[in-house]
Amino acid sequence: MNRMRIYIAHNEDTLRTIAQKFTISVDDLLACNPTIEHPDLNVAGRQVRFPSSSLQQAIPSCDVTDILNPGEYLDHWIPLTPIEEMAQKDYDVIIVGTGAGGSAVLWRLCEQWQKSGKRIAVVEAGDLFLPTHAQNIPTLNGNRRDRFFRNRKFWKPVPTANANIMGDLSLLPSAPHYFEEFIALGGRGMIWGNAVPEMHPVDIAKWPVSLKEMTRYYTIAKQVMNVSSDYGKDSSLTEVILNRLVNNGFPEAVPLPLAVDLQPTKYGYIHSNVFFSSMDFFAWALSFGSFDLAVKARAIKVRTEKNKAVGVEVMTRDKKTYHLRGKTVVLSTSTFETPRILLSSGIPGKAIGHYLTTHSRIDSQAAFETTDFPEILGTADVLVPRTAERDYQIQIGYSHYLYELKPIRNNVLVWFGASGLVESRYENYVALNRENIDEYGVPRLEVHFSYSVKDEKLLHKMTEGVKQAAGAAQGVITSLCSLPPGLVYHEMGTCRMGTDPETSVTNPYGRVHGVQGLYIADNSVIPTSGAANPTLTTIALAIRTADYLMKQFQ
Repeated sequence: MNRMRIYIAHNEDTLRTIAQKFTISVDDLLACNPTIEHPDLNVAGRQVRFPSSSLQQAIPSCDVTDILNPGEYLDHWIPLTPIEEMAQKDYDVIIVGTGAGGSAVLWRLCEQWQKSGKRIAVVEAGDLFLPTHAQNIPTLNGNRRDRFFRNRKFWKPVPTANANIMGDLSLLPSAPHYFEEFIALGGRGMIWGNAVPEMHPVDIAKWPVSLKEMTRYYTIAKQVMNVSSDYGKDSSLTEVILNRLVNNGFPEAVPLPLAVDLQPTKYGYIHSNVFFSSMDFFAWALSFGSFDLAVKARAIKVRTEKNKAVGVEVMTRDKKTYHLRGKTVVLSTSTFETPRILLSSGIPGKAIGHYLTTHSRIDSQAAFETTDFPEILGTADVLVPRTAERDYQIQIGYSHYLYELKPIRNNVLVWFGASGLVESRYENYVALNRENIDEYGVPRLEVHFSYSVKDEKLLHKMTEGVKQAAGAAQGVITSLCSLPPGLVYHEMGTCRMGTDPETSVTNPYGRVHGVQGLYIADNSVIPTSGAANPTLTTIALAIRTADYLMKQFQ
C-alpha cells in the first residue's frame, strides 16, 4: 500500500503551485485531497497529502544566461581587432609580422608581462591561414599538404636582378632564382618541416652573441617548442640507417631533432597538437595575457621622431592608411620584407638589405630494399650534422601519413638532403626598385644574388658527401640535383646583427643601430648562414630580443 505523506502549505500556496514545485500532477493532488475543492484555492497552513513516491525536492533550473550570452562572440578561431580601433590606441609594443620570430616575441612578452597592463599590437599583411600546423590536419596529409602549401594566393615572388647563377655552371642550373615570400597569419611557421638542429659552435663563434648565451636561449626555445629526438624511435628505417651511418664513416650521425609534442594525453592534459607551429605561440600568448591582432594590414613604413620609433604606418587591402602609435616596434616580417620596410622608412644604414645568404642544397633520393629492415618500417629521421671540418649537414627523411594507404613495396625511396653554408657577402643584397611600384604604392624589392666560387666548390663537396652517406647507409642513389636558390626557404642576413654599423643593421640584441625603440626579430638578423635549419635559431634570438626589450621598460 502506498503510504501518504503530509506537506504543510506555505503562504500563497495552492495545489497548482505545489504541483509545479514538486513536479506532481494537479489531478493526482486533487485525488489525494478531496476536501480541497479547487486547485487554485489558497491552502496556506493546511495539510496537503500526496504519495510518498511523489514527494521529491524540486530540482532548480539552470541559469542559462552565460550559456546563451557568453559575452563578446568570436567570429574567427583567433580574436581579431579592427585596425580602425587599433589606430585609436597607444601601444607599448607593436609587432609587425607573425612568423616564427614575431610569434615568439609575442609569446615571451605575454608570458613575462602577464597582467602588467602593457598594451601589445600585432599586425599581419596576410589573411587567416590555418589554426594549427598543416600536418596536424588530417585532410592535409601527403601530396594534399604540398598542393595547399604551394597555392599561389599565399606567395609573392621577389624579382631578381640577375637571372643566372654566376660562375661554374657544370652543376648548377641557369634558371632564375626562386626567392619568394609566404604571406599569411603564422607565415611559413605554419607549414615548415619542424627540423631544429642548433647552429654549430664554430659558426656561433663569429657572432656577437656568446655560445653560453645562445645555449641558454636554445634551451628556452626547445622547451616551449617540445623539441625531441625520439620522433623516429623504434622505426626500423631510422634505427638501421642510423646504425649503418655510425658504423661506416659517419659517427656523428644522430636522430633528427624535431619540434613535435610526443607526450600522450594524460590526466586530461591534451597533447594532440603534435607538430609545432607559430600558432602555438599565439595560443600561449592568449593564455598569459592579451593583445590586439589585425590581419590584412600591411606595414608600409616605420614612423620615427628624433631617431626614435613612434609607430607604424599600415595600409589595408582597400588602400586605406592607418597610423598605429607605439613606444616600441618589432619588425618580424621576413628576410625580404623587413629591409624593405627599413629602406622605405628612410632608416639609415649601409648594411640594410646586404649580406643576403641562404643555404645551398643538394636533393637526392636513395632506394632501400625493404627486406633488409624488420617491421615496422616507420619513418626515417636522421641528421648528419655540420662539423668543424664539414661546411654542410645532411638530413635523411622518409614518412607516411596516417590517412594514406601504405603500398607494399620491395623498396622505399628515402630523401637525402644536404644543406651547405653560403658565404655572407655584401654583394648579395636586396634593394628597392623605385621604377617598379606595387599596388600599395611601394617600390618593389629586387634581389641581387650569386654563389661565390667557394659556394660552388662546396656544392660539389656536398654532392660527393650525399653519395658517400647513401652508400654508408647501403642505399642506391636514384636521383640527385641542386635546388635553385630560394626554394630552400632559409634566407637570412639582410638585417644582420653585429657591433659595427658599417657591416650590420642591429646591435647584438636586435635593436636597429641609431634608432631607439626599433627592433628586428626574424631570419634577417642571423649574421652567417651556418648549415643548420634557421628556425630554432631565429626563435631563440627572438626570445632574447624580447627579454632585452622588456628591460628597457624598467
